[in-house]
Amino acid sequence: MQSCRVLAEKQELLQTIPGVGAQTASQVIAELGETGRFDSARQAAAYAGLTPTHYRSGSSIRRKPRLSKVGSSRLRKALYFPALAALQYNDAIRALGDRLANRGKAKMVIVGAAMRKLLHICYGVLKNGTPFDASLHPGT
Repeated sequence: MQSCRVLAEKQELLQTIPGVGAQTASQVIAELGETGRFDSARQAAAYAGLTPTHYRSGSSIRRKPRLSKVGSSRLRKALYFPALAALQYNDAIRALGDRLANRGKAKMVIVGAAMRKLLHICYGVLKNGTPFDASLHPGT
């Protein structure tokens, strides 16, 4: 059962990230699959539908940017509540949320950015095979 051991190691690695628990780790592993599928964390975020989409129609109609939501809805759902927890307990994501709040961004924009940042961190942890290191993600 080599594959079970590999999956258990990946789950343990993801659980070192503040805000990510056992259920979230399992869902991220299931949805992302092998990290070799994506060349970068940006591609993984695009796969999850966590990239901003800008709406423009001519020169007069502009709407606020939104999440593209083209991608894995299960992965977005799996990251929503962990992102809320990470905004409180993960220094890197809390700093991101504070910066966006100081710029006057809406609460859901901050949550979407936190979900994307959390997925970037998950991708990096899985790709490198190392536990989360807070020094790589400075909080200030």
